[in-house]
Amino acid sequence: MSLIRQIWLLLLGTVLLAFAGSVTVAVESARGYLQTQLGVKNADNATALALALSQQHGDKELMNLLLAAQFDSGYYSRIRFVASDGSVAFQREASGAPREAPGWFARLVPISAPQGVAQVSDGWRALGRVELISQSGYAHDELWRSSLWSALALGLVGLLAGGAGTLMIRRIRRPLDSVVDQAQALVRGEFTTVPEPGVPELRRVTQAMNTMVGRLRITFQAQAEQLEGLRQQANCDRLTGLSNRAHFLGQLAVMLQREDGATEGGLVLLRVLDLAGLNRALGHAETDRMITTVAQALRPYGDRVKGCFIGRLNGSDFALCLPVAGMARETAQALADALSLVLPNLSAEAGVSVGALELRREMTMAQVMSEADAALARAESRGPFAVELGGEGSVAVAMLGEGAWRQRIRDAIGQQRAHLVSFPLVNVRRDLIHLECPLRLQLEPNGVYEPAARWLPLAIRSRLTVDIDECALALALRDAARDGKPRCVNLSPSSLADSGFSARLRALLWNAPQVARLIWLEVAENAAVEHFGLLQELGRQLRPTGIRLGLEHAGERLGKIPRLFEAGLDYVKLDAAIVQGVGSDENRAAFVRGTVTLLHGLSLQVYAEGVSNAADAQRLWDCGIDGATGPWISENS
Repeated sequence: MSLIRQIWLLLLGTVLLAFAGSVTVAVESARGYLQTQLGVKNADNATALALALSQQHGDKELMNLLLAAQFDSGYYSRIRFVASDGSVAFQREASGAPREAPGWFARLVPISAPQGVAQVSDGWRALGRVELISQSGYAHDELWRSSLWSALALGLVGLLAGGAGTLMIRRIRRPLDSVVDQAQALVRGEFTTVPEPGVPELRRVTQAMNTMVGRLRITFQAQAEQLEGLRQQANCDRLTGLSNRAHFLGQLAVMLQREDGATEGGLVLLRVLDLAGLNRALGHAETDRMITTVAQALRPYGDRVKGCFIGRLNGSDFALCLPVAGMARETAQALADALSLVLPNLSAEAGVSVGALELRREMTMAQVMSEADAALARAESRGPFAVELGGEGSVAVAMLGEGAWRQRIRDAIGQQRAHLVSFPLVNVRRDLIHLECPLRLQLEPNGVYEPAARWLPLAIRSRLTVDIDECALALALRDAARDGKPRCVNLSPSSLADSGFSARLRALLWNAPQVARLIWLEVAENAAVEHFGLLQELGRQLRPTGIRLGLEHAGERLGKIPRLFEAGLDYVKLDAAIVQGVGSDENRAAFVRGTVTLLHGLSLQVYAEGVSNAADAQRLWDCGIDGATGPWISENS
């Protein structure tokens, strides 16, 4: 039995006992008072009647008439005259049942007053005695009325006491419920504090819980900082802080392969000329300063341009990947011009060459690096601060026109020329966790179904992502209802800013409450960084429907997510660029292992994206990953 219920029963029992005791005392007090008054009445009436009989000088007829008149005019149960010789000279009796009081009440609370007795004499001659008993029916009626009023008054007091007790229990229960909610939030991986109540005993409990939450929060923040250090060690160049070669190439490969990656983009390779000679001439410290200067010239692109990433491929080579097409040559020239003004101040011999390449989705990694290296080689042959562009490039939007693309996307959604493709996400036993279901659109009637990389940038620019996400969810609900398999749909971060987005998704989910429990929804990591409040609100609105909410493409900026422990997430998917090569790179494995430990501490499931070989898969299972997806998983499931 709960503590609150025990307090309720104790309060109810106390009120009932107080009510019963008070009513009993009130009734007994009134009964005693009425019996006393009835006894006094009997004595007084008997004395007055005896005095009247004494004045009749022993005339029996007159005495009988007087006794009969007294009996008829009063409320008497019995009047009897006993002569001096012991014979009963007169006796009249009558039953006086109460008029208002019920019979059970009269039997339960009897009123028995002593009879009134008085001597009758004629001068010095004793004539006998008169005995008189008044009726008790009217006393019972009065006692019944007073008992009802007493019970009513005490009942009202009991109700007031119950109301006061209810307020008191609510006052006690509110901080207790807050502590319970706080403990349940800890189970979900959320670290919340609650205000301290005014009750001293409960305040101590709340203070202890808040202190524990604060310490856990500090612990997880320390783990997050340690994890960021592991990420820097595994993925970043120690001198410049840029991505190292392995991580940059992994990011580039994911961009070219991922369903929602960029269709086109740009790659800029930058080489510091004769780095070995500069190191001998300038010394290690000055050379490092020059390398840092080049990195600082590149860094604003990664900080300000969404989707842009930078890396140091080796001692002298840097790389910059642009998320949009048609900007590679312009960006390369801007870098060359900026460095031509800065590097000569450090050394007259310092110089760079820049090669640029327009990327297309159909290009392979080998083709990309080959053409970019060729452009860089041509620029290097021309001398310091030369720029060369490799390949021709093609910009689909420029060829077709932005308005035509927008109309194609609208038509594909409106005419339901869309379907989901499925890729399994499995656990270590190869049991299906859910199906990854990216959306593809048929942009031309009877044409091929294009991946998101082909049309998503234009959809974001045209503010069509809400309609696209709603379409994807509707298809997932339909397919899940058909085969009963859980499905995962990714949502665009730009959709979160639409005020009606959550309501539209919630309406779809509420229309299929059983199937909604099979739906997993996820947003990219940058949505949690840039729109944390919107993501948190989305979870609050959709979680009652039974869906699961998580992050995809995570790992690079996990440490930058404010209050990750309060985001209300169910899982996190580590980006393919993070997990690729983990089977042969101990630093990457240490980073993944630390990430898994931290996220498990927040009660989050951790999955891996883009697993491409058995060695990576085995190392990920060893690191504690809960599930994995990718080309190798699809081929072996």
